[in-house]
Amino acid sequence: MHNHGLGSWMAKRRLKSPEKTALVFDGRETTYSQLADAADRVSAVLRQRGVGKGDRVAYLGENSPEFLQVLFGTVQLGAVFVPVNTRLAPPEVTHVLTDSGAVALIHDPEFTERVAPGVAAGRIAHVLVTGEGSADAAGLAPALRGASGGHADADVELDDPAAIIYTSGTTGRPKGAILSHGNLTWVSMNCIVDYDVVSADVALLISPLFHVASLGMGALPVILKGATIVLEKGFEPGRALAQIQRHGVTMLSGVPTTYQLMADHPEWAATDLSTLAKLTCGGSAVPTRILNAYEERGLSFSQGYGMTETSPGATSLAPHMTRAKQGSVGVPHFFTDVRIADEHGAMVPRGTVGEIEISGPNVFLGYHGLPEASADAFTADGWFRSGDLGYLDGEGYLFIADRLKDMIISGGENIYPAEVENLVSDIEHVTGVAVIGVPDERWGEVPWAVVTVRDGASVDTETVRAHLDGKIARYKIPKNTIVVDELPRTASGKVRKGDLRARYAPRAADAPRP
Repeated sequence: MHNHGLGSWMAKRRLKSPEKTALVFDGRETTYSQLADAADRVSAVLRQRGVGKGDRVAYLGENSPEFLQVLFGTVQLGAVFVPVNTRLAPPEVTHVLTDSGAVALIHDPEFTERVAPGVAAGRIAHVLVTGEGSADAAGLAPALRGASGGHADADVELDDPAAIIYTSGTTGRPKGAILSHGNLTWVSMNCIVDYDVVSADVALLISPLFHVASLGMGALPVILKGATIVLEKGFEPGRALAQIQRHGVTMLSGVPTTYQLMADHPEWAATDLSTLAKLTCGGSAVPTRILNAYEERGLSFSQGYGMTETSPGATSLAPHMTRAKQGSVGVPHFFTDVRIADEHGAMVPRGTVGEIEISGPNVFLGYHGLPEASADAFTADGWFRSGDLGYLDGEGYLFIADRLKDMIISGGENIYPAEVENLVSDIEHVTGVAVIGVPDERWGEVPWAVVTVRDGASVDTETVRAHLDGKIARYKIPKNTIVVDELPRTASGKVRKGDLRARYAPRAADAPRP
């Protein structure tokens, strides 16, 4: 047996660069040898509990060395890693745990109450809490100290599942995108080639590892090259600036909101950024004001486009093209291809808007337990249908025209209106609802709800927020609710959300901020 996937990475890093610093977290350094040893112990703990190839292991926790230890310990067994978004509400966590069929769960102790319904409803047989544990919860730390056994070498191929990443669906139910070992390997290779990742790099990771961008385009390429990760539990702009200066950070990834908050911080001008050479920004286009602020410090951005289903990178825009191709998301990654199709699936000429289709070894296997949705996601010749509209210019640069799925991107978090609309429609007296994204200076976009109600009834922003509180993550809850007499609709009855965005976007700056 031999593991050809991510499960082989730790053993190879231990062989090639055992004493190199792999992680810096909370002031403590971890070498690649230590990280590999810890992953081996996680494998032993899981194996002792009957976890094997194909089993799903869920992890709910903030950024920490344990996240990566559990990831690699899981995939070394040929098991499938299921990271859970820490911002999800209890019903959403329950859906992820039950839908994935996880047999084991490892979580930070502060999430004990949040996971309880999912543990009770699912098939989870083993639960461990990071740290020492308590009388009521077995701790991961003592389990690892008592673990024994060498490196697990399961029979794993690149086409085998490595992770299930849940992404909100347009039907309102989060879908689990199955990413293979090959998907995550090739997206790492795309990053290494297009972002010039080298072993001397020091990457500051400020976004959650449960996001596929932070994992697939942040941590994994750095580990594959044997570089160093400065891992932050969360993002605080002043601390991020301090870490850049303290550790000589060379690489940083984020969304426009994080870069804006750093540039607005009082320490921005005084911080030594001389080592910082590689900035990447995703989630949405970089506003001109942010480009200007960073260019004044001699810094420029790589930008890109992608989604969970592409692990997630599909295109990248090199820093030297940021101004010349402003508004573009770049060209396809080195091992990825992009084309544009009309509504009948035929290819369209350059400059013509159509659906963006993507092909490459980084494109996912399908949706867990959803064969029809998986089939619908691909064309007859195997290209992934993104659901986004765009066009390629004469030089092959991709421009996004619109989102077929009406997705809202708020502070780097994806919000699918259908999920929110389903819940708002349950509110008494609401007869119709459309959730749209409107511009927001801090978050890029925020959700607003436009509703119709029964005659004489009263529904307002506080009504909606109170109804949704605890049911979905807070960033998905509409920041403002507008009551209208009638929603604009097409002849087929679909709400014309473009009309609503055009009508209410100018009012967004004056909206009350909860």
